[in-house]
Amino acid sequence: MSPNEAVAAAVAAAPGWADAPPETRARALTSVAAALEDARAELTALADEETRLGAARLNAELTRTTFQLMLFAEQVREGAFYDARIDAADPGWPTGPRPDLRRYRTAIGTVLVFAASNFPFAFSVAGGDTASAWAAGCPVVVKAHPGHPRLSRRTAEVIGGAGLPGGVFGLIEGEKAGVEALRHPGIAAAAFTGSQRGGLALARIAAERPVPIPFYGEMGSVNPSVVTPSAARSRGEEIVQGYAASLTMGAGQFCTNPGLLFAPAGLLGTAARRLREIDAAPMLNDRIESGYLTAADALAARPGVRRLVWPDDGASTAPRLLTMSLDAFKSDADAAAEECFGPLGLIVTYERLADVADVLAGLPGQLTASLHAEPGEAADLAALTAVLAGRSGRVLWNQWPTGVSVTHAMQHGGPFPATTAPSTTSVGTAAIDRFLRPVAYQGWPQDLLPPPLRDGNPWKIPQSVR
Repeated sequence: MSPNEAVAAAVAAAPGWADAPPETRARALTSVAAALEDARAELTALADEETRLGAARLNAELTRTTFQLMLFAEQVREGAFYDARIDAADPGWPTGPRPDLRRYRTAIGTVLVFAASNFPFAFSVAGGDTASAWAAGCPVVVKAHPGHPRLSRRTAEVIGGAGLPGGVFGLIEGEKAGVEALRHPGIAAAAFTGSQRGGLALARIAAERPVPIPFYGEMGSVNPSVVTPSAARSRGEEIVQGYAASLTMGAGQFCTNPGLLFAPAGLLGTAARRLREIDAAPMLNDRIESGYLTAADALAARPGVRRLVWPDDGASTAPRLLTMSLDAFKSDADAAAEECFGPLGLIVTYERLADVADVLAGLPGQLTASLHAEPGEAADLAALTAVLAGRSGRVLWNQWPTGVSVTHAMQHGGPFPATTAPSTTSVGTAAIDRFLRPVAYQGWPQDLLPPPLRDGNPWKIPQSVR
């Protein structure tokens, strides 16, 4: 399907999909989830052939994907996201007579989703961006990722057999096709998960269109973590074990791997021993593997950087661990704080915890930030906590950032350049907010109002009536 054909079909389907009763859309999402479950064995085998991620990881990810669809179906049935507000006419309103005003949020229009490489189910064709856009009432055109083309096509076929209305879903392939679709006037918003270089290039296209559109780009980060001296002394082994597991999870190919750790120098030996125990794991594809090796070599060559764990075979994808002092990091922060997509960690050693906060405040925006401390220290860490929260979308206490839960309170986003839209999330039920826009009706007759704003509440959704 060409970009023009896919977008044209989606635009034609948009009004009917947006106006469909909640139960209709909810059933469609659950139908897609059931179809994916029915094809589980075939899909996970195909995904393993193309991504090298292994059956256990892929089955867990497909479960996450079908759960996302079911969770968004629940949100559609509840209807709270419409945020329906009804103000009755009030001639005595303090600022002057108030007319009958009714405001709600409706679908923004057709959404273009750029699939990610590292999550071939959960952030791909039927992933969270697609599910949340469908839930909002938006048709979706997905630009498949070249890292798993056969899986993308087969997933699209499974979706096509799930009974969605025509035009509500379309698949396109190729970089040129993705750019052409992004420039199409029928696209109302776009979502992206991937590299900063690719995300910024697409964001620029979205902003320079004759009619600019929202571009929700999630572009990764180094996810700084801080270990206090007290925590290092009391449970250094436990902290290092968790750090190594999180750093190397998925061969370091998560946007939430903790690539940057601020810790006392006493943890270096323990961390190095633990990282040496972890074997090399296959990466998603040759391009990503090459990028990892190049970025690792470049970081290792920066001034003040010392190698702690480095494979004898420079072409190995085994974990790597580097270290530098806080002063050296401050002198080269722009380069030292760049993401290396793969199992590489940089431990920045400090002597005074108070000096770390100023360095953290100067970091670019992050998806997550973690603090490992003792309970008795909490009262003394308010300023550091504020700095971590100011630079990231999710702050963790004595936990590691990998394992992004799909839930109601999850925030997977952060200040630029972690994302292009720091007020939004791409994971969790709040992800639906990205694809809604508010409309207010003033003095409108009941028969012409959308159902969420009518007296009698025919869709039985939450209404705020004043």
